[in-house]
Amino acid sequence: MRSIGVFSNDHRYQNNLIGNNDGTLMGEDSSDATEETEFDGEKIHPQPGVVRSKSNMCGDKDIVELFNTVSALKLAYIQLQEAHIPYDPDKIVAADELVVVQLESLRKFKKAFKEKRFLETKLDPSRFDCLRSEIDGIEKLLEKLKSQNRDKDAEIVRLQQELYDLDSWNMALAEKIRGKSLERENMRILNVSMFEDAFRRASKSIHDFGRPIISLMQTSGWDLNLAAKSIENGVVYARRSDKKYAFEAYIARRMFHGLSLKSYNVDDVLRCDDPIDSLIENPSSEFANFCGKKYMFVVHPMMEMSFFRNLDQRTFVLSGKHPRTPFYQIFARMAKWVWILQGIATSIDPNSQIFSVNRGSKFSDVYMESVEEKGVVVSDGGQSNFKVEFMVMPGFRIGSTLLKSRVYLSEMKHSTGK
Repeated sequence: MRSIGVFSNDHRYQNNLIGNNDGTLMGEDSSDATEETEFDGEKIHPQPGVVRSKSNMCGDKDIVELFNTVSALKLAYIQLQEAHIPYDPDKIVAADELVVVQLESLRKFKKAFKEKRFLETKLDPSRFDCLRSEIDGIEKLLEKLKSQNRDKDAEIVRLQQELYDLDSWNMALAEKIRGKSLERENMRILNVSMFEDAFRRASKSIHDFGRPIISLMQTSGWDLNLAAKSIENGVVYARRSDKKYAFEAYIARRMFHGLSLKSYNVDDVLRCDDPIDSLIENPSSEFANFCGKKYMFVVHPMMEMSFFRNLDQRTFVLSGKHPRTPFYQIFARMAKWVWILQGIATSIDPNSQIFSVNRGSKFSDVYMESVEEKGVVVSDGGQSNFKVEFMVMPGFRIGSTLLKSRVYLSEMKHSTGK
């Protein structure tokens, strides 16, 4: 970036602006009148024989003050330039404020000059012409500096926005890379902790798929009480909203039906955040076949027809394809974690087992946990006055670790004899 003619480490220019008693500037002698002066990259050739007196150079204290202000403005602008290389936001702000201060001083000088101009023109028209010429030059320089300052401000705003965009993009990319690294690391080092995480995700995904099922049933005019009763008959629910667990139990029962624990590679499924990407990338994979068969088993044709008024989605899946619809995406996410559970259990422990809990069983906190947050009181002997109404999520045994089955409970009523 080109300098405007004043350098921050050159103080000779400032010293030359302090006037002597004889009307000349300090640091100048008679030879200065014939020397060339460089200003803003251009050489100024003084006219020979012109004596710098107070009368013909307008060298009163106002002019000295004006040149001091212009000098300070130039120095402030140089500081603004230097603050960009290297880029220092704090220095830029400080230098910018200093430039504004000097510009304000020039504005006040101009205002004062205009107030005195009328009287001065009457007294000495030739002096007014001299001052007018000087002021015109200063105003041109001022406009130039204002324009450069506006350009710098616009560039700062653009660079700040660019920096913000880059930071946001880098954070998102780092988070994505971190997630991918954790998934791949977990697949290379299979352990019980990883299986516990997959178990929690599978349980949550079943719950997440149950929500749109219930919502679509309500929209389609289904009798939810009758539907819940057809799944689990004779259940006494503590709250009306607990009937959602019956639908979750239905979904889990269908998803885990016929499931046999066997070891296989699940890297391809884990690699994709959206399982639909994996299904489209490998439409003939074991996961794709599993996903298609389970969709047919979980979502009944009558259910799909009442939800969507057609069987287009079902036909699409039957053809070996997988639609990127919101409903199917939620289903595929659930199928992903059930598939992963099945594939990594025996990879961690060949003797891994999946177990279920029968209805009517007494609650045991050794291998069961309630889907409700309320506490279940168990005696020291492991006895409880709660019984299992139905199982929501099966349990797993991996080595010495037991992942408890999730069940819905009701309190047993004991008859009292007289």
